Amino acid sequence: MELRQYILSTETTSDMDFRYYTEHGIHTLGLTLLLDGKEYDCTEENAIPIKEFYRILRGGALPKTSQVTVEKARLAFEALLKKGYDILHISFSSALSGTYQSCTIAAKELLSQYPDRTIRVIDSKCASMGQGLLLNRAVTLKQQGKGLEEVADQIEKEKLTFCHNFTVDDLFHLHRGGRVSKMTAILGSALGIKPLLHVDDEGRLINVGKTRGRKASLNWLVDKMAEQFVKEKNDVVYISHGDCYDDAKYVADLVKRRFGIHNIVIGDVGPVIGAHSGPGTVALFFVGESRAI
Repeated sequence: MELRQYILSTETTSDMDFRYYTEHGIHTLGLTLLLDGKEYDCTEENAIPIKEFYRILRGGALPKTSQVTVEKARLAFEALLKKGYDILHISFSSALSGTYQSCTIAAKELLSQYPDRTIRVIDSKCASMGQGLLLNRAVTLKQQGKGLEEVADQIEKEKLTFCHNFTVDDLFHLHRGGRVSKMTAILGSALGIKPLLHVDDEGRLINVGKTRGRKASLNWLVDKMAEQFVKEKNDVVYISHGDCYDDAKYVADLVKRRFGIHNIVIGDVGPVIGAHSGPGTVALFFVGESRAI
């Protein structure tokens, strides 16, 4: 039976280079950033230059983000259906945004109008380039000739093996997001305490420890990878950073030396994720047996 043409879709919270989306024919939805009274559609490359975004953030700005609405998702999905595509959409973790729910509602509404078509919406339980790494897995499966349902089922089966470990340099952004108390932020910053975090099986950001000093927190990322990582499942490793490339490069060099992996993609933590994690975030993404820490 001939496979129906389908398109992969995701949100720009996957923090991939925009050229990646173009090269692989990936449709994107963007969450909205509100910063200094201006609203930015994060599907637009360079809507706000990343260096400018972090400069404003370091100046004390308090950005806000808003999820993809049902209407925005419905209009985008219907346009793809009218072009003849079925849709496999890999969505930002439902524990971090209502975007997955909006996309699910939109898909359900459209399928009542287009009953002979297919729209699958997957809750990735992922964020930043962890979502990107899962997307890349879907791209690989699609390139192997697998149909929409087969790719979707495989992604659902594998998604909780996509590990997200990260650290931040500024506790005050975690405080604003309700992750730590104000007193913890003040004392921790004075003492050079760096939190160690990961994304759990529910797709939530979880504080799993702390260390003193930046280098120790970066080393922890690679030490933890050594406990979780399965070499034969990792043909590429992703690292994202909040305007701290040298720290991301330090982690990449450790990964190369310890594991012999040279296909490492370093990218920016985009404005939507960065609005909550802040400057100085470094995150390491790879495939393990599970996310358990």
